[in-house]
Amino acid sequence: MPNSQEPILFSSSIVDVNFGPNVKVVQPVNIYGCHIGENTFIGPFVEIQKDVTIGKRCKVQSHCFVCELVTIGDDCFIGHGVMFVNDLFSAGGPARGDKSLWKSTRIGDNVSIGSNATILPIEICSNVVIGAGSVVTKNITQPGVYAGNPAKLLRKLA
Repeated sequence: MPNSQEPILFSSSIVDVNFGPNVKVVQPVNIYGCHIGENTFIGPFVEIQKDVTIGKRCKVQSHCFVCELVTIGDDCFIGHGVMFVNDLFSAGGPARGDKSLWKSTRIGDNVSIGSNATILPIEICSNVVIGAGSVVTKNITQPGVYAGNPAKLLRKLA
């Protein structure tokens, strides 16, 4: 039998987070170096990295990954398993610590993102619905309902 070594173990935790009043967090989570606005709910198995801002009265459901450089406005819903991306592999592979290659994502107010959507580094204006499983690859500048891969406008919202 080959020689076995003990793994290095890490624990999920909440470190250096600026919480607004009445934030609810269901553990286990890994949340660090970010700001979470008042009356926001964070479900279990969520990672929110540093330099993320989540607004007031938001819901981030279970199994989401919110990477560095993401800003989410007020009154937003982030469905189960939503993934945010900040590295587009612009150098042909992962940035591997070269954060100058990372891009930011900005989500407006009153945005609902359906389960298992993937959000590349883009901007989404306020009053938008993103369908479940969609992949958002370009800026969304007009309120409406968007879905698909890549996400496209299905109908406008007033």
